[in-house]
Amino acid sequence: MPDGGFDPARLAPAVERVDYTVNKGAVSLAVYRKRAAGAPKSNDRKRPMLFLVHGSSNSALSSFDLVAPGGEYSTMNVFASLGFDVWTMDHENYGRSSRTEGNSDIASGVADLIAASELVIRETGQPKMHMLGESSGALRAAAFAMEQPERVDRLILNAFTYTGRNSPTLLKRAEQLPYFRTHNRRLRDRAMIESIFTRDHPGTSDLRVAAALADTELQFGDQVPTGTYLDMCANLPVVDPLRVKSPVMLIRGEYDGIASEEDLLDFYRQLPNPDRQFVVLPGAAHALVFGHNRHQFWHVAHAFLSMPGRRDEH
Repeated sequence: MPDGGFDPARLAPAVERVDYTVNKGAVSLAVYRKRAAGAPKSNDRKRPMLFLVHGSSNSALSSFDLVAPGGEYSTMNVFASLGFDVWTMDHENYGRSSRTEGNSDIASGVADLIAASELVIRETGQPKMHMLGESSGALRAAAFAMEQPERVDRLILNAFTYTGRNSPTLLKRAEQLPYFRTHNRRLRDRAMIESIFTRDHPGTSDLRVAAALADTELQFGDQVPTGTYLDMCANLPVVDPLRVKSPVMLIRGEYDGIASEEDLLDFYRQLPNPDRQFVVLPGAAHALVFGHNRHQFWHVAHAFLSMPGRRDEH
């Protein structure tokens, strides 16, 4: 099967979605949850928790619960079917969350995650959750893990960047740095969404998925915040690896231009927790969750999140 055996016809009836809102001061944030349908709610304390963090250009459900031609593209469906209690959120100025005058930078995203994590703790009774962030969402998730280490179990950083050293994507993006410094919104139209699928290595994903993503996301307009782009072009590093205490998996696509391999390995070497993995997925680019080989991404992520605990004394 093109999606590696994750059959949407099988998964869709097997999971249920619940929507929430949580407040960050005057800002209303949309939060979404998927888990196995029909299971007793008393099981919530037993299910592993997974919180997914979206990136700069697309909101939560477009990123992690997309319906598109060619197979399963919902990371939420996949992990809910594997027994996880899966959560995600629209950050401020994205999706169904409030629109403000802010630029929704990484620090704002951390504050969003603090508010959402308090909701998760209240609803589930569990004090910790696994986290998976993609692109600037990986920066948000890692920065949150620095600030709230007691709330983060295992941490997956997908399409992450550390200092930006030798990143062709960020070098090109930095040409617009004066604009990002003076504007809180940037154009994110259909052409820009489709470029995510072709900028690194055409052929790594199905362009019908790009069209489905654009159709889903453009209902929220063609403008998105500039804050994460500004941070990634001018303020890196925003994550200190020495302060990330969780077990960490770094995942990059073979062709991803958002970070050089040497930059990521520099981050990886400094992580203090010996429970860490570095994975390069062949035939993949920046948009791992939308690629032809997304089943490999789901596989390595699941293997890391379900890693048995150590048996020795340590």
